[in-house]
Amino acid sequence: MHESHYMIASFINFLTYEKRASQHTVLAYQKDLEQFEEFCAQSFDAKDISFVGHAELRAWIVDLVEQELSPSTVNRKIATLRSFYKFLLRSGEISKDPTYKLRILKTPKRLPEFVQEESIEKIMDQDIYTPDFDGQRDRMVMEFLYLTGVRLSELLSLRWRDINLIEDHVKVLGKRKKERIIPITNGLKKNLISYKKIFEETFHFLDESDYFIVTNTKEPAYPMKIYRIVRHYLDLFAQTSKRSPHLLRHTFATHLLNKGADLNAVKDLLGHANLAATQVYTHNSMEKLKAVFDQAHPKA
Repeated sequence: MHESHYMIASFINFLTYEKRASQHTVLAYQKDLEQFEEFCAQSFDAKDISFVGHAELRAWIVDLVEQELSPSTVNRKIATLRSFYKFLLRSGEISKDPTYKLRILKTPKRLPEFVQEESIEKIMDQDIYTPDFDGQRDRMVMEFLYLTGVRLSELLSLRWRDINLIEDHVKVLGKRKKERIIPITNGLKKNLISYKKIFEETFHFLDESDYFIVTNTKEPAYPMKIYRIVRHYLDLFAQTSKRSPHLLRHTFATHLLNKGADLNAVKDLLGHANLAATQVYTHNSMEKLKAVFDQAHPKA
């Protein structure tokens, strides 16, 4: 066993219990550090990554680039290293941060893809969903992702008690266990009532602590299940290269901004920590405005 295993385990505990990072983030950080540990052992015969220097870190980054990993993937691994050594510095394990000279790679600016409104209208058409529980659950997955903009992890953790059909809102537990309230539209409310009815009929009982999205054996839904549902219905109508639950979140944000929604309001609905994360969607709105300008303005 490498000597730095103990410090990696301490760091993972810190992320999990103090930073309250998501399971997805924790696993990604752990995998990155284990990869770096393996690289240092093979390339430098270094058994403990707690005490390596800038040269070893830089060598790993160069190796990752030569493996043709995307700049965003490499940058995530750099972020992992920075967090890890910052933790060691604060813990008093090291006296100097070896990551201070590391530079992140330039990434091409990519606009988030989104589904066109006419395609979304077809996806929201009730006639494409079977009337049984599976069909109505699938319909709720598609509608809920598009009409609330929740993340996949947020949808999976939702329980019936989080859905308030009297005050027309849903309580969502976001990143770092931060709660936010999202309003329920009239159309979504109507379909939530229908879904609740078929849920009760199918399982003969509905407890407030039951998960909102479940399999047909009432097990909590899992990520791949949601991916399959989303891909299936997007494949029918959407001409996009990406077909993930996150695409519906992008679509929610883009459609709101295209209709003139306030940027700060969209930030709050999405649960973004700062405006910079939300502003990426304004590029899509700007593209649309430019197209309108070019087509309609006499001096364009």
